Amino acid sequence: MSTLTEERPDTQTSHEGGGNSDEPEFANNARKERITDAYIFGEELIAICGHRFIPSRDPERLPVCPKCKEIIDSLPDGTE
Repeated sequence: MSTLTEERPDTQTSHEGGGNSDEPEFANNARKERITDAYIFGEELIAICGHRFIPSRDPERLPVCPKCKEIIDSLPDGTE
C-alpha cells in the first residue's frame, strides 16, 4: 500500500508592479502569507507561474495572469 501526497501552495491573487511598457500587467497568484509583507516592505514575490514581481497596485483592476489561471485550473478540484 502506498500513499501519494500532493502539495498545493496556499495562494492568493496579487499583481506585478509593471514598469516595462512592453510587458502586459496581470494579477498574479502568490503565497498568501507572503503578500502582506511584500506590500509593506517592498519585497519581491514569486508567482505560481514563476514570474517575479514587487506588488504595488490593486490586483482587482488587472486581468488575471493566464499562466497562473491555467495552473490553478489544472489542480484536481480547481481550488487555489
